[in-house]
Amino acid sequence: MKRTSFTKDACPVARSVQSVGDWWSLLIVRDAFAGKRRFGEFQKSLGVAKNVLTVRLKKLVADGVLKLVPASDGSAYQEYALTENGCGLLLVIAALGEWGCGGSEVHLVDRKKGKSVRLVLRSEDGRTLAPDDVQLVPVSHAEPRSKRARQPAP
Repeated sequence: MKRTSFTKDACPVARSVQSVGDWWSLLIVRDAFAGKRRFGEFQKSLGVAKNVLTVRLKKLVADGVLKLVPASDGSAYQEYALTENGCGLLLVIAALGEWGCGGSEVHLVDRKKGKSVRLVLRSEDGRTLAPDDVQLVPVSHAEPRSKRARQPAP
């Protein structure tokens, strides 16, 4: 069966799913955030078939989520590292982890204090919002990004 391509879709969610919309890709990114960098580390952690892992890693590199870098130990091997684009998936991975644990457990930890981190929705004026307080609005109906007020989070 041929998959539908969302590459040119107007919706940013649909375009994002094109890159990381399967579970192996998200789990690879999760492992990259956890410090895994080598093919063998991903394969051992995930238990995924080598051919499947090869295809997913190549796609993540092609989509700019991961990049190949020289091995940190100076060997002739290469390792996978998150790109700036890939680092942008941190909130997605953290939100999935929080949601999957029913919101009671978080695996994201503040490096300086060693304390768990919670994800919270906040309005531009700093109010905490619940899911019922927000809605997704098509970009054509929202303020253009360049005209939105830039306010630092409280």
